[in-house]
Amino acid sequence: MSQLDRAELAQQGALRADGLRAAGVELVALTFVDNSGIARVKAVPVDRLWSAAAWGVGASNSFDFFLATDDIVSGTHSRGPVGDLRLHPDLDALVPLAAQPGWAWAPAWRYDQEGAPHPQDARALAAAATARLAELGYNARTAFEIEWVVTAADAPDDPRSATAGPAYGYARLSSQAGYLRKLVSTLAAQGVAVEQVHPEYAAGQFEVSVAAGDPVRAADVAVLTRETIRTVSEQYGLRASFTPKFAPDGVGNGGHVHLSLWDGDRNLCAGGDRRFGLTETAEAFGAGILSRLPALLAIGAPSVVSYLRLEPHRWAGVFRVWGLENREAPLRLVQGPAGQRDRAANFEVKCFDLTANPYLVVAALIFAGLAGLSAEESLPEPVDVDPGTLGDAVERLPTSLADAVTAFEADAALTSAFGPELATTLMDIRRGELDRLGALPPDELCAVMRYLH
Repeated sequence: MSQLDRAELAQQGALRADGLRAAGVELVALTFVDNSGIARVKAVPVDRLWSAAAWGVGASNSFDFFLATDDIVSGTHSRGPVGDLRLHPDLDALVPLAAQPGWAWAPAWRYDQEGAPHPQDARALAAAATARLAELGYNARTAFEIEWVVTAADAPDDPRSATAGPAYGYARLSSQAGYLRKLVSTLAAQGVAVEQVHPEYAAGQFEVSVAAGDPVRAADVAVLTRETIRTVSEQYGLRASFTPKFAPDGVGNGGHVHLSLWDGDRNLCAGGDRRFGLTETAEAFGAGILSRLPALLAIGAPSVVSYLRLEPHRWAGVFRVWGLENREAPLRLVQGPAGQRDRAANFEVKCFDLTANPYLVVAALIFAGLAGLSAEESLPEPVDVDPGTLGDAVERLPTSLADAVTAFEADAALTSAFGPELATTLMDIRRGELDRLGALPPDELCAVMRYLH
């Protein structure tokens, strides 16, 4: 959405409002995800949807400087309490919420009051990255894995209060079978195609995987899926946590990203003459991501608590390597079964988590891949063992948010693609979180962050 045709938007908003009223919708939630990964919201009555579509809903530009804790930090481009932005719902992404009767939801674009796109609109950046890929004749298909821990609402610090049974065990699924059934049916009613749901490793932990789609749509689905999980959990007397580390000694929640590169209907991650069937183009794209993983962590693992999760031998991917079906590699090539690889093959990025803004994540991955294409990069030798057993032969990814910030600021391709205002503000936010939370001991840090995202 690059310019505003206000008359057309008003007309389309009125038409969509008619359909929503017929479906019993009274209110529409408009969300954007801030630079700390929190989904912020304004809501309008359905009768005002036409106005929100054409003229937007006011929202302070100070949201760009919010931490996840709701502290507001200063930064190079901060205007403090001065100024205003407008939230315009994307009517093409509007959906009634099956989990919240009487409500609909739409992700919003952010514009200034003159109708110009806001340079810190993460969703617009994801759209720009997708458009840049299209200019070169390619498209990407992307999906997020959502992992979360549930607890009983009256015992929010104990995952064992809600589920029992071994990791990945049927007993754990059975203990929450009704809850999971309701969750999947609710997501389906909202247009989210669930591919699988299962118990995960940690106590009280589950994962849902959804079908891949356009990168902007994938980020939208990540937001919608997480909020649906939160709502359905509350309806079942549960509380959902998406934090990268629920407790210091536990296994964390990841936010793995799956991404494949396509030329029309041809999957470039399969059927090629490079290793494991990669095409030359897909290898260069993947190499661009791998070489920039230290910088990408400032986007995909953007919180102090993220680095409690990034430990060796936990399938989190903490060494800068790649490999075929290697779950200890941060860049894992997923081939899929023989006979389906032309559709299934993709790269999985395992070192990211759900404190990240998903729009920034897909944008960063695409821009990193494009940089790899431009430089004709190639992947190093793949690793087919646990890289944690290789000692100094492999490079450790940043072990702190501060190191990731340094890597991001040194990466000209990413900072240029993000633009000076957003690139600078993101790192101002990261430093603000370091100042606010960096000195906390792990148990206190986990407690502070447990239910924020």
